[in-house]
This record gives sequence, structure tokens and C-alpha cells, in this order.
Amino acid sequence: MAMSRTGKTFLWIAGVVLALALVLAAFFALIYSALNNEPDVKNNSVLVLKIGGSLPDYVVEDPVNRFLGRDERSLSGLLLQLRKAKTDRRVGAVLLDIDMITSGWGKAEEVRGALADFRASGKPVYAFMEYGANKDYYVATACDRIYVAPIGELAIIGLAADVMSVRGSLDKLGIYPDFYQIGKYKSAPEEYTQKKMTDAHREALDSLLDDFFARYVSTVAAARRKSETDVRAAIDSAPLRASDAKQLGLIDDAKYRDEVEGDLKKRLGYKDDDKLNLLSEGQYRRVTPESLKLNEGERVAIIYASGAIVSGGSSGGGPFGEQMVGSDTVSKALRDAGDDKTVKAIVLRVDSPGGTSFASDIIWHAVVAAKQKKPVVVSMGDVAASGGYYVSVGASRIVAEPSTVTGSIGVFAGKPVMKGFYDWIGVNDEYVTRGKYAAMWRETEKFTDDERKKFEGMLNNFYWNDFLPKVAEGRKKDVKDVDSLAQGRVWTGTQARERGLVDEFGGLDRAVEVAKQLAGIPADKGVRRVVFPAPRTILDNLFGTGGGEATVEVKQRNAALEALPEDVRRALRYLSVFAHVRRGETMAMLPYDLRIK
Repeated sequence: MAMSRTGKTFLWIAGVVLALALVLAAFFALIYSALNNEPDVKNNSVLVLKIGGSLPDYVVEDPVNRFLGRDERSLSGLLLQLRKAKTDRRVGAVLLDIDMITSGWGKAEEVRGALADFRASGKPVYAFMEYGANKDYYVATACDRIYVAPIGELAIIGLAADVMSVRGSLDKLGIYPDFYQIGKYKSAPEEYTQKKMTDAHREALDSLLDDFFARYVSTVAAARRKSETDVRAAIDSAPLRASDAKQLGLIDDAKYRDEVEGDLKKRLGYKDDDKLNLLSEGQYRRVTPESLKLNEGERVAIIYASGAIVSGGSSGGGPFGEQMVGSDTVSKALRDAGDDKTVKAIVLRVDSPGGTSFASDIIWHAVVAAKQKKPVVVSMGDVAASGGYYVSVGASRIVAEPSTVTGSIGVFAGKPVMKGFYDWIGVNDEYVTRGKYAAMWRETEKFTDDERKKFEGMLNNFYWNDFLPKVAEGRKKDVKDVDSLAQGRVWTGTQARERGLVDEFGGLDRAVEVAKQLAGIPADKGVRRVVFPAPRTILDNLFGTGGGEATVEVKQRNAALEALPEDVRRALRYLSVFAHVRRGETMAMLPYDLRIK
């Protein structure tokens, strides 16, 4: 029987699609082959590392992304390059290009620790900046020498924490925030309920700033061999021209980048007419840690929990482009790592301001269950507060940086009452209900007395019967003692350690060492770090299933939002919390987007 015209057309289209797929697969295979070949690293090379931006904890290193020119910089990637360079005899020095670090202070501490570890090898680290803000300079002080371009500035003007309140805007829109908070210092809902900071909120912020500023001054003074009085005076006279910063001994010289390279040539013993062997970070990523006898040995699982905690799957494309910690994704990773007999220990990296209490509790349970099978160590990043602290307390050990923001043990919930806004725009919203509390979460009315009693009882039940007891159990404290440390109060890592809320100082590398010790792995043996869930490359996303990756529409939306002014984006993030609280979810969350800069 002759084939119909439709059948022939279908076969022709299928053949073309198959041929294109094969060509595309071959193309990507060539890219992987070309970009995965180890580079020719010359002896006495200088590894150039760029440090700037938000430094996310983890980004999948994908040769295709590299080929497309996408930025793959992450904190874990930076730390790995420094660990490799420390043992690589071909690398003689590291040159840091520092440009506007916007991560938190915890990650800045972690980078400083990694630089100190690298310098223990006897190899020098030079830092170059065109413009040095507070955090840029803080990281640079961990280097052997600091350079600023002659036209540049050192803008170490001191620390500031800004708090945005939107109550005035809500009043103008006819929206009433009907909230309840547990904890004197649980100030998150005050961004909606107050027009300015309360005394308790200001007290907590003052305490944080005092701790951060004292550490900043003492660290800079020790690194630059200055008195703390001189450092404070320099801060009060900043911004400083590069020449003035040199005269004050805050930097080593005011030079252009090529002149810094000339100084490195002299330090490394190059001849005047020799060309400095510069090794880019992109090239050095292709040097596998295994080729340097690193990342070998017993397996330690690394699970990343970065972003606000929500139910469902984790994502890199939340409502405003931020990372989201999905309870389903993280709890499954913990179960899988716990059940994997080849994994000897688990490190949960927490960098989260918290989120919903339900999702936080799911992850807490998974941590406790995994701990019954093998050690679970939490590594706190910039922030691990409220729900971020909740998911951490079930671990075998908690490791944090002195500048990590943590604590905030407290909860809040409520609803936006939209009646005034609806009246303004001409909307009528009526309810027909069955059941005493069926209209509890209606958007047009405040809580009735009975509803408020029921609502506040729910929050008190969670705080007193779930949150506090689980912290007390995990930290081996009495519930009353925990309550005295809680009240929504935010602590630095230093303050938290003094109060027994964390165990020791350090970053992810230290947490891996602690996990190794708890698992009984000999000190002279290495470990292999394995990320759970397995990272997905661009090919996985093209030819595989979703896996929580952001869609094209999400990426386009995020790009549009990134074009908005920063304060507008922050305000939208605050308002986005209403998407959860309007459903009656109890929130265990830090005052959103706490910034100390």
C-alpha cells in the first residue's frame, strides 16, 4: 500500500528533527571535549581570581555555560580554586581582582579564612581594586599586599543598616496589616505594621552593628599593623584617595594593574624581559582537583539550602529571581544521602533568612532522621535565622562564621485587610460560609475576637510546643533558657556561640573537617565532596526533565525585575510575603533582607 502524503510529510519532519538533534548533540559533545581538556599550566604561574557580586554558595560548573560566556562564579568555586592552587606547585601566587562584593559578611569572613589558608603555603596573594568599599577592603586585608588604582578611592566609610517600612504606603492604599508576632524582637512584621523602627528593633540592630564594627576595626588593625584608634580615625576621614590611603598605611601602593603585575614578577623572580604567566580562573577550573590528589577518599554529601524556605521544590527563580529552598528537594536530598551507604557524613549548608514554619519543620525532621544514620553538620553562611536556624538545630554540630546572622527564634503571621483598598477601586467582596472559623482568612475584615484568640493560640502553640522544644533538644538546653535567648532576637555568630546556639567558628571547609572527624575518617585521609541532589547541566535541562530549573518565562521576568531600582525590588520582596501569610501560614523569618553595608 502506498504511503499517504501526510505520512510522508510526518516522516520527513521526524527525520529533520532527528538530524538536528544529532547535530546539536555532536556540537555540545565537541564543546565538552574542548572545554574539559586540562590547560597547560606553566611553572610559576599567577592565578587571577575575580571576586565580586553576591557570591552565591553554589553554581553548577558547566562547560556549555562557560562557552556561552555565562558567569559561573560562586563561593564554593572560589574556595575550590584556592584549595587547588595551594597544593599546585605550578602556581606561584594569586592575584585578586576585587570589584564590589555584595554578599553578606559571613561569606566575606569565609573568603578571608580561605586566603589565610592559602598563604600558609608560603605563596603570596596580591589584591587589586579600582574602588574599595567596606567589604572589598575587608577581604583585601587578608592578602600580602593591597593595591588601589591611582585614580581610585578607598571608601571604608563605616557600617550602616537600613530598614524599610511600608506601613505608610499600605495606609494610603487602604490596606490594614492585621499581624501578630511572638517575641519582643521579632520585628519582621513591623515592616508592615509600623512606620518607623520600634525601640526593640533599634536595640537589636545597634547590638549587631556594634559587634560587626568592632570586628571590622580589630581585623583591619591587626592586618595592617595599626592601632584601632588609627583605623577608626581613617574610617571617619574616608572616602580616601589612593595616595592618602597609602600614606595612612591602609594600602601598600597606588598603582595600575600592569604595574601590580610588574611587582609580582619581581616577587616571583622573573627577569625584566620575561612575560608574567597569568592563569585565568576559567582556565584553572579545567584543572580537576583529582589531578592534584584532592577530592579523593570517603564520600561526604554537601546539600545546599540557600534562600527563603518554602514548600515544594527548590528553585533558582523565585518570585523576584532569588533562590528558594524547597522542603521537598532538601528533605529528599537528606534522605538519599542518609540511605547511601557510600556517604559517610552530611554537610547541610544553610544560607537562609527562614520562611514558612511548615516547610522548615519538614526539613528539620529530615535532618534529625539523617542524623540517626550518620553525622550531619550544618555550615551557616551569611544568614541562618528563624526558619534557617530551625532547620539547623537538629544537626550533630553547627559551624558558623563570627559574622553570620543567626537566631531570630520567633514567629509571626497575619493577613492584609484589603477592605479600604477594595472600596477605593470599587470592588465588593462577600463571603458565604459554613463553620465558625470558615471566614477567618477573609481579606475584607479584621479578625473577630474569637478568630484572634484562635489565631494567636495557633502561633503560641507552634512557638512553645514546636520551635522552642526543638531548639532546646538540639542545643541541650532548658526551654525557659531558650526562650530567654529567643524572643525573635537576631545574633551574630560570635554572640550566638557565646550563648550556645552554635558550636564553633568556620566556613564550609571547616564544616567538612568536622563531619570527617565525627565520621571517624582519619585526619591524614582526604574526602570526596558529593553534591546532593546531583547538579544538572544545560544538557540535562535540554534533554531531561525539569528538576526545579527556572523556565524561560521566569528568567525573562527576573531580567525585567533586575532592571528596577534596588529599593523598589526590596519593597516588592516585602510585599511578596503576603502570598504566604494571606493563606494563614505561620512565618519563621528574619526581618526580610537585613542589609549591613
